[in-house]
Amino acid sequence: MTIVLFEDERTWQLAPLAMARPAFDLLCGGMRLVHLVRQIDPKYRCLVRQHLRDLVDADFARAPRSSLPADKPTLFVNARLVPTAAVTGHLQALIAAGHTGKVVVDGQTAVAVTQTRTAEDLSQPDKLAAWLDSQSLAALKVELALFAYPHDLVARHLQITSDNLQHLVAGGEYRQDQDGVFLAGDARIGPYVVTDTQAGPIVLEPGVTIGSHCYLRGPIHLGEETVVVEQSSIKGPLAAGRQTKLGGEITASIIDSYSNTAHHGFLGHSCLGSWVNFGAGTTNSNLKNTYGEIHVEYEGHKVATGMQFLGCMVGDYAKTAINTAIFTGKTLGVASMLYGTVTANVPAFVNYAGGLGRATEVSVEAALKMQARMFSRRGRTARGCDAHVLQAVYQQTGDARRRWDPELDMGPPVFR
Repeated sequence: MTIVLFEDERTWQLAPLAMARPAFDLLCGGMRLVHLVRQIDPKYRCLVRQHLRDLVDADFARAPRSSLPADKPTLFVNARLVPTAAVTGHLQALIAAGHTGKVVVDGQTAVAVTQTRTAEDLSQPDKLAAWLDSQSLAALKVELALFAYPHDLVARHLQITSDNLQHLVAGGEYRQDQDGVFLAGDARIGPYVVTDTQAGPIVLEPGVTIGSHCYLRGPIHLGEETVVVEQSSIKGPLAAGRQTKLGGEITASIIDSYSNTAHHGFLGHSCLGSWVNFGAGTTNSNLKNTYGEIHVEYEGHKVATGMQFLGCMVGDYAKTAINTAIFTGKTLGVASMLYGTVTANVPAFVNYAGGLGRATEVSVEAALKMQARMFSRRGRTARGCDAHVLQAVYQQTGDARRRWDPELDMGPPVFR
């Protein structure tokens, strides 16, 4: 059976987190959906938005360029599927049963098993999603969930991290350094580190270094070559991608690969993309002064989150200056640059002055230069597909910048 990961039209609602990456690559609870699917079938295929195709071809499975096979059963998996430890078993059971049908979540196809027999070209994700939604297939009784909005990543992360990490340890090659603390390869913990695993395990991948005098409270998963600087307080549920650098006080957050939050400050109930840098003293609020439910504004309309604690949701390549303060429940766009006090959502490619002056637009040329420098610092070379994604996101978000500020000028921020 062929497995196809597909993005649907609601993937855009996950902006800014899924603007510069496919939705199946979002980190939540220490897992990514694409890794779970790869364990089942390394030859999986995927259908993504046009601007991501070259990136996906380079880093994941090659996207089909024409109609999908019509002569074999296919398991379609929505890229917004929440990556729980149970997902692998559910998908394997559907493959073994071989029955056609689908799982619908909030009116959207989450998973479908079909005998793909159609003359339609289903090589575009929007066409595929519409075709799947239109099919009269039997309901499959499987408990699955989809991400609908960026804050869902934080909410689900809180729920699934402990179980996910226990599943990870059970199937991996780890040594137990102390009760509930699992290390892989050459991961090491410095002197005078205090660990608390009552709420969940602490799992460190190869190359992870924990500096001295740190406090770690599980569940925590740190990706390869992550560094926790000395005297830091890291409290779960927390998941970090590879080569991140963590410091200060961090709680209940997701920090994806190659991002830095290494200095004093507070980060709580937040989700940071890749290649994000938080300057020294950057602090976010994760609780309203009223202690009430947090509402987040998406594309001009407010959404009730059902959450009392929620921080910021930050797109790839965003940066904050020293002592930046971020209000509760704010979204910060791809390649945005933040200064001062952030009281509003910030679109992609905006220099936000935060009461210190006038906001301006970040040029795509400046963003590409920063991208190349960041890659170099991590021993990587920026590829054409990496640059293409930034260029595409810049073009796609132009209208949002104009709506946010019709008088936005190009150039560095203008301070008073």
